[in-house]
Amino acid sequence: MSSWFRGLGITALLLCLALAFMSSPSAAKKVKSAVKPPADPFAQLSWRNIGPSLMGGRLTDIEGVPGDPNTVYVASASGGLWKTTNGGITWKPIFDKEETLSIGDIALDPQHPDVIWVGTGEDNPRNTTSFGNGVYRSTDGGKTWRHLGLEETERIARILVHPQNPDIVWVAAIGHIFGPNPNRGVYLTTDGGASWKKTLYIDEYHGAADIEINPRNPNVVYAAMWYFQRKPWDFDSGDDRGGVYRSLDGGKTWKKLTEGLPKKMGRIAVKVAPSHPDTVYVLAEAKEAALYRSDDGGDHFHPVYKKHNIVNRGFYYTELRVDPTNPDRLVAVSSRLWLSIDGGKTFKSIARGIHVDFHTAWLDPQDPRRMWVGNDGGLARTTDGGTTWEYVDNLPVGQFYQIH
Repeated sequence: MSSWFRGLGITALLLCLALAFMSSPSAAKKVKSAVKPPADPFAQLSWRNIGPSLMGGRLTDIEGVPGDPNTVYVASASGGLWKTTNGGITWKPIFDKEETLSIGDIALDPQHPDVIWVGTGEDNPRNTTSFGNGVYRSTDGGKTWRHLGLEETERIARILVHPQNPDIVWVAAIGHIFGPNPNRGVYLTTDGGASWKKTLYIDEYHGAADIEINPRNPNVVYAAMWYFQRKPWDFDSGDDRGGVYRSLDGGKTWKKLTEGLPKKMGRIAVKVAPSHPDTVYVLAEAKEAALYRSDDGGDHFHPVYKKHNIVNRGFYYTELRVDPTNPDRLVAVSSRLWLSIDGGKTFKSIARGIHVDFHTAWLDPQDPRRMWVGNDGGLARTTDGGTTWEYVDNLPVGQFYQIH
């Protein structure tokens, strides 16, 4: 017999012996115990973002640090709070561990920009919207958060921090969407959120849609009170009890402003021109006009723009920004973005070519040519006052309305 056949026979013999050994119960047990499956087969896997790749989702507020083009905070309707420290090249979620991902407004302490206040609950009461659970504050740039109450407000439209005293903060609460709710109106804290007092309240159907202060005299505070009822099949907005209110004692007591304003108004935005605080604008759902202006701190108003294209779907938009250095330069935030350079007498559409349905805008007080805007499709920015725009499409947020 050749050596080749002898080698084949030895190999076959060894294979038979191995199979016999493996078939024995004790051997099989040893082999099985030697190869243990992992306790969690998914433990070594990590999540990675695969979209959206062309756009983000609905945003509700944007706040930047004056003079710092790199640091920007962005709030979304149902996707949490995001921060960039490199001008929007990358973003980091900083609110994912809290109890809600729906944000209504952000406010930075003017003296300490690492102190961030967040009012939760989207403030655009459409029939597909998420809710919040009150107010949060971070003192370390969003690394950690502390819940500071107002849980039952459900939706917060605006937070303002006193420019000199960070313990004084005002909150405008819209309240529940479906049905009456007593946790509406303007709230004030003078101890940094340890306690709150509701200082402006009409009834369980009127929410606070906006608040604004005179930056040179923070004792002067303005508030927009809004009557609305949302039903699955209908929406009712506006009455003659809501309107614009003013406080001269820091938000402790209030008086309604009526001179020159319509009796019945729906949703309202009230804004003070920072460079000329006696100039106050009111953007409102009203039959008579869309934009009103006062040059005596609110004692008297007069209509300046009657077309309703800058309000459009009032409950969903009705936002206004005044250039920090020019009282006649305005940005109306609506279905489209509108710019006025003549005190609201005329407006032109800007930011065309990017996603529509705008909800927020931030102008850098130290360089108002630098502006960030948020809409239903995410972010855009300009550095030349609105002549050219860059669409920022790397923010991974969105809304899910239904599943089939």
